[in-house]
Amino acid sequence: MGRFFFFIFNVMLKKILKVLLAIIVVIVIFLFWAIQSVDYTPYFETAYYKSTKSRLDSISKEIKVSKGQIQIGFGRKSITPILHQDADNPLTGEFVEIPLSGYGGRKGAGATGIHDSLFVKAVALQTLDKIVVLVGSDLLIMPPDVSKLADELLEKATGLTRENIFYSATHTHSSVGAWSEGTIGELFGGAYNPNAALWLGQQVSEAIIEAVGDLRPGKIGFGNFHASDFVRNRLVGEHGTVNDDFLIISAEQDSGKNAVLGSFDAHATTLGDWNLETSADYPGYWQRKLENSGFDMAVFFAGSVGSHSYISQGEKFEKSMYIGEALADSVMKYAAQIPLKDSINLSSITLKIDYPEFQFRVTDGLRLNPTIANALFPVVGDVYLQSILLDSLVWTTTPSDFSGETALVYKNAMATKGYRAMVTSFNGAYTGYIIPCKYYHLNAYESRMMNWFGPGYNPFINHMIGEMIETVSSVQ
Repeated sequence: MGRFFFFIFNVMLKKILKVLLAIIVVIVIFLFWAIQSVDYTPYFETAYYKSTKSRLDSISKEIKVSKGQIQIGFGRKSITPILHQDADNPLTGEFVEIPLSGYGGRKGAGATGIHDSLFVKAVALQTLDKIVVLVGSDLLIMPPDVSKLADELLEKATGLTRENIFYSATHTHSSVGAWSEGTIGELFGGAYNPNAALWLGQQVSEAIIEAVGDLRPGKIGFGNFHASDFVRNRLVGEHGTVNDDFLIISAEQDSGKNAVLGSFDAHATTLGDWNLETSADYPGYWQRKLENSGFDMAVFFAGSVGSHSYISQGEKFEKSMYIGEALADSVMKYAAQIPLKDSINLSSITLKIDYPEFQFRVTDGLRLNPTIANALFPVVGDVYLQSILLDSLVWTTTPSDFSGETALVYKNAMATKGYRAMVTSFNGAYTGYIIPCKYYHLNAYESRMMNWFGPGYNPFINHMIGEMIETVSSVQ
């Protein structure tokens, strides 16, 4: 009997070992497929660079400057959700539940209430037959689904295309979520709800339509001041540089209606994941203070926030109020000194870019198979870089958290030509963080978790921006 059981045991053991071996072989094969080496091909040897460069060369030949009397129009729509309703209604912004976007630590929790209201605001500018619209929104980013829908609605209603529209966001981490699919998208924005994108797209397009319909003769001017007490380099601290420049655009119609536009590089993260009420963070306090102090509209654009954080005082919402209202006080002081012009030079470039496949790293030299990354990450969609010449200002918009350290390079380069320069983030798509190439190998959140497209993408984007701002500032 003992020999019989021993025989049975050996037979079962062999079968178990075969199964385990088969499992190990499958795991090894899967890992061999799932984990690949990072592609270090120089960007200027890639197909995505060559096709994008060819497109830019073609566009550059057609760029012209529109010189003449400026007309200005303003538009505003609420994007404050109506919470805790019986059913979603994307026409009215009513929702059963809406998660806040910005922090994975919230785990998709729905907003509990409204601390302060959220808006999308648009400023339309026209000289002769050239129209551009500058759009600021109290959102984490301008989501791809939202910008795509807004573009479609605008073209039907006005004939304007993406070439006319310059999107941005305040980058508040306490705004409407639910607008992104994919594991990573839902981690930071909550469970996807297509009704959220439909409603936001509608509100964005209506704000732009309102601004274009409001075009009237007016004046515009530009200024800046340094605000080093409110921003720091969060990636490498004192080892890096800080762009502390606060850029101001003052615009007013001859009728007296006016607006102030501002851009700053400090991340709008004064409110942590403990907050479950909607809020525009410190940019909201900045906008409200100015709109209660003589401006009909204040619009905030997240600048090159990719490596910069805020400096403030107080606890919870006190932090938001402190930095927002202090910056507003400075804007009122400097805006009053800005000379306004009724005739300007206006030009712009909108460049659709090709980009590499996902290279999400699991170690410094290994990445996930792009097929897996595509399933985990949000749909990137169409990606654009845009540069606009507004008389003495060169403004570039990017599809990313763009680094303030890199923005300083363009700022200093343009200063030698007599121009102010600024770079804003979140222009209607999202491709992660764009940081200085020297930080690529840091094992840090910005350089690892949020660097989505590998070592060639950052220098590729920097190259394209450099050519674009050179072109738009040199064209006659």
